[in-house]
Amino acid sequence: MKKNIFFALAFVLSTISNAQTTSESMSFGVKGGYTLSSMKFFNTQLDSKSYFYAGILAEQPLSSKFGLQAEVLYTQLGGKETYPGVQLVGNEIVNVGDMKFEYKLNQIQVPISLKYYLIPNLSASVGMNIGINISSKIKTDTIFNGEVTTNSEGSKTLNFFPFLGTEYKINGKFFVDARYHFNFFETNKENTVPTKIGFLQAGVGYRFK
Repeated sequence: MKKNIFFALAFVLSTISNAQTTSESMSFGVKGGYTLSSMKFFNTQLDSKSYFYAGILAEQPLSSKFGLQAEVLYTQLGGKETYPGVQLVGNEIVNVGDMKFEYKLNQIQVPISLKYYLIPNLSASVGMNIGINISSKIKTDTIFNGEVTTNSEGSKTLNFFPFLGTEYKINGKFFVDARYHFNFFETNKENTVPTKIGFLQAGVGYRFK
């Protein structure tokens, strides 16, 4: 499965690179920033998890007002939860420290968006982010076992996150952008704990052309 994912990514990168020779109006760049994700088990909201994202982009203008943008990004989604650890000592229940759980989904993401330019430097976008899980981990930290990281087998390989966003071009090269991805689809397989993730991404980028 992982080999297929990396072959698919190599194909996407090759396609973007080759497109530069066939479309003079297409622009290319790099971007990076901050991911803040929010995970739900059933209807229970976990504590938010923060991470970085980084990747490449290509934008094809469709008209003076519309553009189509595709990206390949790396980031991590997840959530955190903490429970009080207790132990029966004699006839008393004693608090022995918190039990901490952190859920980590390492992903290659392929966001594809349609952009509408409100003014030449400011655009709004709508799109779909395809998240490809390359690993899913659970880190536990308890007084009984210490810190332990294990694989999670319940996550889907492919995840879909619809999003809305905005971008502002500071000048011809640099820009800032932000998006919110909605938790409309479950990220876990059937017959496992129903899980949904929504997340915010905000960062900066640089266009070469």
